[in-house]
Amino acid sequence: MRPAALDALPELDVIAEQDAWAGRKQFVTVGDIDIAYVEISGAEPALLLVHGFTDTSRSFSLLAPHLAGRRLIMPDLRGHGASQAGKGCGITDFADDIAGLIQCLRLDRPVVVGHSLGAMVAIALAGGHRELIGGLVVLAGTLKPDFAPDHPLVAGVQALRDPISPADPFYAWWHACRPGVPAAFLAGLANDASAMPSSRWRTILEEIRGADLTDAARAVQARTLIVAGGCDPLFGEAHQEALQSALAEAVFVRAEDCGHNPHWEDPGLVAKAIVKAFEI
Repeated sequence: MRPAALDALPELDVIAEQDAWAGRKQFVTVGDIDIAYVEISGAEPALLLVHGFTDTSRSFSLLAPHLAGRRLIMPDLRGHGASQAGKGCGITDFADDIAGLIQCLRLDRPVVVGHSLGAMVAIALAGGHRELIGGLVVLAGTLKPDFAPDHPLVAGVQALRDPISPADPFYAWWHACRPGVPAAFLAGLANDASAMPSSRWRTILEEIRGADLTDAARAVQARTLIVAGGCDPLFGEAHQEALQSALAEAVFVRAEDCGHNPHWEDPGLVAKAIVKAFEI
């Protein structure tokens, strides 16, 4: 059954939106690389939405209609989508890029919403650049992924070969979600991810595996919301307990029927949680 929260756009509008997404990107130079982003105008404070590993700004295209009226800034992380790769691909590299984007666009203490890898980047940003942000949303996040060598993600990425096909069976696992997420959206994500060389997938994944954001999280002072999928196969209960321990003042919302991608599976719930937490 299609979740009611996904009915914000008729199917034909979803297809048109996905087809047009890449053409909406703008660019800003941060340091020595060009960062792509999609902007939707609206009321301040802005929401700056940071996607996960192998995704792009498209990751938030289903959530955006549920945040109508707000200013949204949705970048492609370095090495993803239309953004240049640069030399480093660690969590601090991504966080410094987002800090530079905030400064280049003169954003006034935006609420930073990060999903998965983007949640880790957002925590690093909030801990290391506290003066730049007004709020933090950790969506399907973790402090320390610590994936074992035989983890399905590690094994799946190791098996990828260039050119990666958007129809590769790996995507059935990597983009798995509850029924009703638009096929055109998932196809767009697969096309975006397949444009990344497999060597970049592996290099970034190694940085993710070795990351530990515990100290950064303890330095966060901004108002924080944690949203977790009740059926998340990557960052389950133990990861969420660690987040709540380090971010002791955070509001916690569980999307019971969602997996690792609540903003795809139930964008209405995620949007309502953000609006309520930050009174916007």
